Amino acid sequence: MSKLNCWEIKKCGREPGGAKNQDLGICPAASETSCNGINSGKNAGRICWAIAGTFCGGKVQGDFAQKSVSCMSCEVLKKVREEEGVDNFTLLRPGQVYQASFK
Repeated sequence: MSKLNCWEIKKCGREPGGAKNQDLGICPAASETSCNGINSGKNAGRICWAIAGTFCGGKVQGDFAQKSVSCMSCEVLKKVREEEGVDNFTLLRPGQVYQASFK
C-alpha cells in the first residue's frame, strides 16, 4: 500500500496536473524536490508542515514557526506521524532550525 501525500489526503488539486493548479498554482509542497522521500513522500508531500508558502485552509501559510500551531493539529501530520512511527518520523527538513521566540 502506498502512502498518500498531503495533496492526496486534502484533495486540494494543487499538485502538478491537479484540478486547481491552473487557477491557484502548484503548491510548494508538491514541487519541493529537496524533500523527496522524507517520511516516504513525493517531494514535500509528507513534510508539508515544514515548507513555507503552502496553501492550506484557503490562504497562503508562512514558515514553520508561523504555521506550526495549525499544522500540529492537521490530519496530514497526524497520519504521517502514525504511519511512519516514532523511529522513522521526520518533523523538520534536514538543516531546518526552529527557534521559538519567548518575549
